[in-house]
Amino acid sequence: MSSRMASSASCIFCKIIKGDIPSFKLFESDKTLAFLDINPLSRGHALVIPKYHGEKLADIPDEDLTELLPVAKKLVLATGANEYNILQNNGRGAHQEVGHVHFHMIPKPNQDEGLGIGWKQQKHEMDVLKALAEEIKSKM
Repeated sequence: MSSRMASSASCIFCKIIKGDIPSFKLFESDKTLAFLDINPLSRGHALVIPKYHGEKLADIPDEDLTELLPVAKKLVLATGANEYNILQNNGRGAHQEVGHVHFHMIPKPNQDEGLGIGWKQQKHEMDVLKALAEEIKSKM
């Protein structure tokens, strides 16, 4: 791991990056590591992580994010998954279990395996959505 990379001594993923904890590595570069999830939702369920330690996506410098989705795409192709989820959670309330940014690539081979999602949609008036879009856009 490069000296400019942040890490946390107590983080399980930082320990995997350092080689202190074994993993089934699928891809590794200076900035990114991909490995099999040891509690998979389906065959081929893998994690893609930046080597730079940060709990949430906004904590990671942009230059350390550049390989994450291309590597997830390579995993999709390598596993032959036709249907799959790419999932990234931020914070305990959003179901993040490990406090280090990570993307799940979860093949969805059938209804019983892979990720199950409950999607509770909210209804909003168009003028409320327009105001929200303008507010967010002004902060970009």
